[in-house]
Parts: sequence; structure tokens; C-alpha cells
Amino acid sequence: MVVEVNRENFEKEVVESKEPVLVDFWGPQCKPCLALMPTVERLEKNYEGRLKVVKLNAAGNRMLCAKLRVMGLPTFLLYKDGVEMSRLVGDHITESDLLKAIDAVLD
Repeated sequence: MVVEVNRENFEKEVVESKEPVLVDFWGPQCKPCLALMPTVERLEKNYEGRLKVVKLNAAGNRMLCAKLRVMGLPTFLLYKDGVEMSRLVGDHITESDLLKAIDAVLD
């Protein structure tokens, strides 16, 4: 199951994670975000044990989004060993884009 993160648990769940992490920044009014939700859930199942997938509701975490320089939705950040390795932004993101970014971090 995809974990919800916020400013209280972001450090623990993402930065301190032993496995790579895909962070899905989404918003309840963001149609492209909502359209990608089934894809994100499928990725979480397909990469179980190799990649942690978390979701962050940008509407409720504006200060954290600003700190991380997330200015548009949807945004996906990939972390490995606490460091941002990849960033995908915009309503043009496809499952293929996500797979390429994930596979590059896992290699």
C-alpha cells in the first residue's frame, strides 16, 4: 500500500529510507495527478521490495513543497540514499517516463 507522507514523516520515510523512494506529489484538484494514480499504485506493486512509493498531497503540505522546489503538479521525485536522483514534472508524464527514471535509479 502506498504510504502518505507529510512534513512530519518525510525525513523518516524518504530521506532515511534504506531503499530508493518514488515520491508522488499530487493534488485533489489535479486531473493529471488523479489520472496517474492507478499507474502509481501498479508501480508500487511491481517494484515491491526494491522501491518504496509514497504520496504527498501538495495542497496540505505547501511549505514542504516550497522547500523541495516543487512548483507544479504532478511532480515525481526519486530518492536514493537520501539524495534526489531524478525529477519528473508536468501533465505530460507517462508510465514509460516513470519506468525509465525508476530503472535508472535501481541500476
